[in-house]
Amino acid sequence: MSAFFNLATNMYDITLKPRILRQFMRDHLSSDEIQSISFNLSKLVSLIQTHNLLAESHVADLNIAKSWKSAVDEWIERCISLSSASTPDKCWAGICFLGLTCQECSSERFLASYSVWFNKLFSHIQSTTGSQFVKVASCTSITDLLIRLGGLQNTKKDGTSLAGKLIHPLLRLLNDDCSEAVWEAAVHLLCTMINFFPASIQRHFDNVEAAISTKMLSGKCSTKMLKKLAYCLALLPKSKGDESSWSLMMQKILLLSNSHLNDVFQGLEEEYKSLEVYRSLVLPGKDPPPPLGGLENSGQELDKTVKGFEQLLMSRVSSLMLTCSIMLTNPYPIQVTVPINSILALVERVLMVDGSVPHSQLSFMTSMHQELICSELPVLHLYSLDLLTAIIKGMRSQLLPYVASIVRLLKQYFTTCALPELRIKVYSIIKILLLSMGAGIGIYIAKEVVNNAKLDLEIFGNENVTCNKTSSEALLQHNRKRKHGKITGSIERQVDNNRLRVEAQEKSPSTPSLKIAALEALGALLSVVGGLKNEDWRSEVDVLLITMAVDSCQGQWGLIEPKTCSQDLQLAALRALLASLLSSANACPAHLSHGLELFRQGMQETGKVAEFCAHALMALEVLIHPRALPITDFSSTHSKASNNLNYMFPQNMNSSVQNFFSPFASGMVQEMVHEVNLYDKLTTEENESEMPLKTPNSNSDHVVLSQEVAQIDLGTLRSQGNGNMVIVDSAKDSDTSRLHSADKHEPRASNVEARTDVDEVMLEQEPMVQSDEPNFSKASVPDENTRVSEDNTLAEKRVEFVTEVGTSAEKKSSEDDYLDSFPAIVFPDTDEEDLDSDSD
Repeated sequence: MSAFFNLATNMYDITLKPRILRQFMRDHLSSDEIQSISFNLSKLVSLIQTHNLLAESHVADLNIAKSWKSAVDEWIERCISLSSASTPDKCWAGICFLGLTCQECSSERFLASYSVWFNKLFSHIQSTTGSQFVKVASCTSITDLLIRLGGLQNTKKDGTSLAGKLIHPLLRLLNDDCSEAVWEAAVHLLCTMINFFPASIQRHFDNVEAAISTKMLSGKCSTKMLKKLAYCLALLPKSKGDESSWSLMMQKILLLSNSHLNDVFQGLEEEYKSLEVYRSLVLPGKDPPPPLGGLENSGQELDKTVKGFEQLLMSRVSSLMLTCSIMLTNPYPIQVTVPINSILALVERVLMVDGSVPHSQLSFMTSMHQELICSELPVLHLYSLDLLTAIIKGMRSQLLPYVASIVRLLKQYFTTCALPELRIKVYSIIKILLLSMGAGIGIYIAKEVVNNAKLDLEIFGNENVTCNKTSSEALLQHNRKRKHGKITGSIERQVDNNRLRVEAQEKSPSTPSLKIAALEALGALLSVVGGLKNEDWRSEVDVLLITMAVDSCQGQWGLIEPKTCSQDLQLAALRALLASLLSSANACPAHLSHGLELFRQGMQETGKVAEFCAHALMALEVLIHPRALPITDFSSTHSKASNNLNYMFPQNMNSSVQNFFSPFASGMVQEMVHEVNLYDKLTTEENESEMPLKTPNSNSDHVVLSQEVAQIDLGTLRSQGNGNMVIVDSAKDSDTSRLHSADKHEPRASNVEARTDVDEVMLEQEPMVQSDEPNFSKASVPDENTRVSEDNTLAEKRVEFVTEVGTSAEKKSSEDDYLDSFPAIVFPDTDEEDLDSDSD
């Protein structure tokens, strides 16, 4: 019966926590079960963290609170007892659980017990004996304790005092020949002390710098350990927090890097390169700073005859460049001055060495030395590009005066860089520059980005690319219509394409990661400068992106478990395609229909592809259904279109086909149509389809259009049947419009060449009185009496489009007489008062 009343309500019942903690200690912290903790440590830690067994939250029931407090007391006593055990496995388990307690216990218990726990853990670090994995566990647990202590208020003084005790034991661990696990734990603890208690390092600044730099330059560390040491060395000036410490550390690192490069690049570059970097770092009349790590460390001369000398120097330079990158990107308490010229000079010095030997240095180079340098150059180039990326991210807009030199360096490096990893890094730098610096950089570097993207996307003659021929031909056919009259530009592009085709055949096949980087760079380029007109590379990029999107998705959609690299390539291609469609300078993108079809198919997939395709369709909705009025000034657009009527439709219309065709061939109509809003075109086509036409009067010499037709685009007045001309005039019939064929000997509309890009021309009437909401319905027609009374007055004030249809010379004797012979178009919303004012 008692067991029944001890049942918990559910898994969230607070009474379960002390019971689970006691059960945990019985099962895993007893003397018999302690041997198996090392195999289940992560599972046990996860159990305690999931249920918050050590939190001791405030509970209203005093009995439950007392039971929970008692369970936690038993837990801590058991952890301290295990950490004092003589056997390494029990000691290691107790130290690990004590570090977990520092993270999970309540604030009240931590403030009351942290000094006791610190002394227990510190004794294992201070001891010169003992197992190494116990020292690693002690450093890790003290790190957890200091992080918790640094987040509390009013504990800075005690934390600084406790952290100061750790300096000498940690330096001894770094100088001893211990395992890398011990070095890594000691370095991690040093970084925590610099971040949370920087004052504890100030008195030992030089000793810490010497220990870290000695270990980093020793050549005995792995790549992972070198990154840890570089990070710690980059954080070290933060312990003092002044500008001089940061600048001095940067100057030391750059000078040491330049000195090592002198030995590495001997015979591979001209001598003046090293002098440029040195002169930018040490001004004339100034003494150089002390070497990195002190005189004892940096004064050691390496034996150049030792095997692996070049690899050691290049490893040192790579680590020093990584340190500079971390210093540029990590926050610093105050503003400092960055030696941009020196950093850029060092980066340029490294990137311009590709392993070739100048003619003046042939006598100083051996084949073995060249082979060793060439084997390590890609890694050094990669760290140099990382340093360039760091300075761009760290300086941001302050780098603007130096952007031109950076872009020139990247354009020059693109011509020699062939490894995929390096080209990926260059593309990422270009993407950062485009997004941070804007259109100015985009215009300057666009050609290089496009040409190299063509090369890396393998558009030319690579059998690995399975391109859908039908879709590619359909996509390319649209662009062929726009190439008339641009023969010179087409020839130049063909020459460039042939050159890129040869380069693509000579290089190794591109990896998916390289293609993704190229597509991301193209997407950034289009986002920045895609909306600019008169860019000759734009049509090529549009075709390139739609083709890549089709190819990347072909054969991949519909798979139950698509490859990760294929999905990433699909996403990159679809993102670049969306940027192409949204950044089009024209009213309608060239490949909108094909892109919409791809995105609709992508929505049927699962995962990230379907999510992005849904987002793309939502972004393109404004281009598919532009139902809402655009944010623009209609009055200014209408007035601009009305002002352009005088040159779009000349008043002197004669029967000569050659003269009539001239203004249209000049391109003025095309220029006007691009300025007309897409929404006006769509609404015009809808109105046109609703307008009835009536049989023309047999006695009329011209065609009459009602007021309803006068409000639509003149582009809808296309040639009818036999292609005769159409003439606009008012009609006495109030609700119909009449069409009549002109003389068959007169010029016809079919004789005028139809342009595919220009289908409609807008005729704007004078502004009418508008209501609060736009009304696109049919215009009302005034009665017969009003029309007759206003014909003569409005004939002199309205602009009309007329085409001469007569063949006799009497009809063309005077332009004014000829225009006055036709009745005027009557606008229904014009008031009588306005007519009186116009006549005055």
